[in-house]
Amino acid sequence: MVEQESARGQIKSKRRVADHGEVFTNPREVNAMLDLVKQETDRLDSRFLEPACGDGNFLIEILRRKLAVCRQRAEARQYTQLQYEQNAVLAVSSLYGIELLADNVATCQQRLLNFFVEQYGELYGQSCKQECINSVRYLLSKNIIHGDALSYHRVDNPEEWIVVSEWSMIGQGMMNRRDYEFSYLVGNSEGADLFSDIPCATFKPVYFLELGEGAYE
Repeated sequence: MVEQESARGQIKSKRRVADHGEVFTNPREVNAMLDLVKQETDRLDSRFLEPACGDGNFLIEILRRKLAVCRQRAEARQYTQLQYEQNAVLAVSSLYGIELLADNVATCQQRLLNFFVEQYGELYGQSCKQECINSVRYLLSKNIIHGDALSYHRVDNPEEWIVVSEWSMIGQGMMNRRDYEFSYLVGNSEGADLFSDIPCATFKPVYFLELGEGAYE
């Protein structure tokens, strides 16, 4: 019975397995693999890209670990609320996923957002800022991409290349953004960093609580 429950958790349907090879990794295997790079999962600015992210099993566990670091520091009074918000947003900005199936993209974005809101709310309750939640929602809309990592094109717009945004904090809570074509990153990346030195677009820094649909227009 336990094996049957596990199997149901790893597939949504036989048709999806046949058509897309979709099989989800269960939490035990996810955490065993992440434990191999624990030092990186605990670093708030350490970036992770899952090129077939499904509905987010790996990404949510990485976010869980990063937000646990933020929470520990907040509870130890090493962070003010604003410092927690800034570092938690940075943690979210470090997670990237590319996924072929639209329902998985939507589920992944929502799972990550819901988890962030839950953790944020447990710490600060009525003091939570809607602007912070909006910034996280925007980052997830940019970082969890409906695309084909093998063809390097978006699925929702096949004429467009997948573009990945690099986010970084640059003092006083300002968020810097540089965009890169995914195909270029995969084809030319030789170092440990996900991003090269040649972005295809750069943007004026935006305060981390002011990210959103219009922030870069």
